[in-house]
Amino acid sequence: MFRSHPAPSLVRPLIASLWLACAATVAHAEPLADIHALAQKEQQPLLDTLRDLVSIESGSQDIEGLNQIAERVAGQLKQLGGTVEILQATDIYRLDDTPGTIGPAVHAVFNGTGSKKIMLIAHMDTVYLKGMLRDQPFRIDGDKAYGLGIADDKQGVALILHTMALLQKLNFRDYGTLTVLTNGDEEISSPGWRSTITKFAAEQDVVFSFEGGGSDGTLRLATSGIGSAYLTVQGKSSHAGSRPEGGVNALYELAHQVLQMKDLSKPEQGLKLNWTVSKAGTNRNVIPAEATAQADARALKVSDFDELEKMLQDKIKNRLLPDSKVALKFEVRRPPLEANEASRRVAAYGKTIYGEIGLPLKVDEKATGGGTDAAFAALKTKGAVVEGMGLSGFGAHSNDAEYVQINSIVPRLYLATRMIMDLSTGKLK
Repeated sequence: MFRSHPAPSLVRPLIASLWLACAATVAHAEPLADIHALAQKEQQPLLDTLRDLVSIESGSQDIEGLNQIAERVAGQLKQLGGTVEILQATDIYRLDDTPGTIGPAVHAVFNGTGSKKIMLIAHMDTVYLKGMLRDQPFRIDGDKAYGLGIADDKQGVALILHTMALLQKLNFRDYGTLTVLTNGDEEISSPGWRSTITKFAAEQDVVFSFEGGGSDGTLRLATSGIGSAYLTVQGKSSHAGSRPEGGVNALYELAHQVLQMKDLSKPEQGLKLNWTVSKAGTNRNVIPAEATAQADARALKVSDFDELEKMLQDKIKNRLLPDSKVALKFEVRRPPLEANEASRRVAAYGKTIYGEIGLPLKVDEKATGGGTDAAFAALKTKGAVVEGMGLSGFGAHSNDAEYVQINSIVPRLYLATRMIMDLSTGKLK
């Protein structure tokens, strides 16, 4: 068989070009291997931090515990070179169940030499009551680390701290600013820090939220919003037996209002309204002078809550009893997080990074489950907002089964570090 051979004059340039290509590949691969190796070395320090954080009880209304964990987080961020402050809430969005005092937030800024602005968020508070730690301390069993609040969201706080540690060890400062914000009121719908999250996030190119990635590490680009409606009817009491006509039956009016508002859901667009709690009257033989009801609302778009509130306010104008007084209050406990093109682009790049270490990465842009602080971050930014950057785990809000998967630590450290580095250097546009 005839084989053609390149002329000798072409062989040397061809070999040289192949050598340069190989050298470039090796040069590119080495720092990636370095990052992965450093992430592996960072696993035990992260577990140590996680043990410390879980060992501080920090329920949303445990101000002493929240102050303690804030000091712990702030101290570690200062050691890493950040400009750090512990903030106290002043701009509070008062919800129906907002406590009198709101826990602090830790705010840190790392100044770099580049231009990209990146923000990392997580929360320090939990749903658990003070004293529960005694019976359920931090423990490791096989490939799981257990503890109250470990998945929601102390792993997120620890992951941010050790991502920053990795960047420091790599001497990487090509970002413009790296902002860290950890708040102490997420589990009560973030009444004290929602406006701060929105304000800081509006200036960012990318916001990464370190809530857990569920049992399979899925990144989330959308979550449903949560709203509440509170209906109050004022009537007039009177004796139910001898003079019922002298009263204004608030229960009758409440029933009328709830019935005329029962069909405001629009399931086809993800808008749901369901009346779930009601109360009326004090005695069997007294016409009730007051009646109340509460509804749970869900939406996939921020504008849907505005539309729903308008419909509710219009409905209460139609009264069964003209002498009754009807008032309605609507709360946006959390807005929806809506996927945008910037978020899709960043999350897709995350799949590429995971592929480098031989792992699949799921990205979900269909809204599922409850709300997230990432939704407050997305309200005024044009940049990407990616939720679920935290560790894989299970059992959030349960009393004895909350855990994170230890084998997700190294991949997540690698993912967060690479995302920040490649965003900062323009590899991810």
